[in-house]
Amino acid sequence: MKYISLGLRALLTVAFVGAGAAKLAGAEMMVATYDTIGLGQWFRYLTGIVEIAGAVLLWLPGRQVVGAGLLGATMVGAALAHWLVLGPSAVPSIVLGLLSAGVLYLHRAQIPAYLGRA
Repeated sequence: MKYISLGLRALLTVAFVGAGAAKLAGAEMMVATYDTIGLGQWFRYLTGIVEIAGAVLLWLPGRQVVGAGLLGATMVGAALAHWLVLGPSAVPSIVLGLLSAGVLYLHRAQIPAYLGRA
């Protein structure tokens, strides 16, 4: 399970640091996407920061469940944005969300500490 966790976290890190950096750098496609969503460019910056922070949390001891939860929730929002506003396919966000759920599951022993039950 250790190696599965490492592999999933590595994949998620590459994907989310890349996407977050593109958002923060103002890549033309990201700017256009967030214009279409209609919440303003501040939301692009917030999303980029959340994605990079979530990727960092995946590697901090005892924080993997927080990082995976944050990234998974972000992908729920991305899937909804694709279904309701952007179209055509929410498959990448669903796949990344499922990978995040996998990390969350593998590190589920951390959850009671965050619920005050440890």
